Amino acid sequence: MSGKYDDFDERRLFDLKRQHCGYRLCPRCGSELRHRTIDGHERLVCSAEGCDFVYYHNPVPAAGIIVVEEGEVLLVKRAHPPRIGWWCIPAGFMEWHEHPSDTAVRELAEETGLEIEITSIFDVYSGEDDPRANAILVLYLGQITGGSMQPDDDASEVKFFALDKLPDKIAFVAHVRALEDYKRRFGS
Repeated sequence: MSGKYDDFDERRLFDLKRQHCGYRLCPRCGSELRHRTIDGHERLVCSAEGCDFVYYHNPVPAAGIIVVEEGEVLLVKRAHPPRIGWWCIPAGFMEWHEHPSDTAVRELAEETGLEIEITSIFDVYSGEDDPRANAILVLYLGQITGGSMQPDDDASEVKFFALDKLPDKIAFVAHVRALEDYKRRFGS
């Protein structure tokens, strides 16, 4: 691995995440942020008199699509940190202007080369095991409508797996839970 991920330090990122992502100055006035308990949670607040800025350490929205054909689920192998070489549901973080369903379709196309039609929403999960951010993952069910299956973007491999023979290394707990939920609801 070389290039933009050479300095990826998962432990440092988890530490930074626990420390409000390293924020120290108010984005409104530039004054120092201080710790204060508000609504039972430790938050960062602006120290300047008259500035009411409070930093709420909120999760980041993400979306993806579960595609199952003939009892096999489509997974991608991660090409970049965190967890290079581990498998996951095609998914990613939302862009500012996107609806979650648009994110899910875009991410699946970018990672797999496939075109997809969303058939329904599946479920929503909370994930805390990604060192970059805590995520709220909106998952849809979908079916392939076109394209050519090939890994790209963040994926090094794309493959269908039998639901009862999933790989051991699934990258994120939310993805593990979603696959378990799918098997429980629809069978393997």
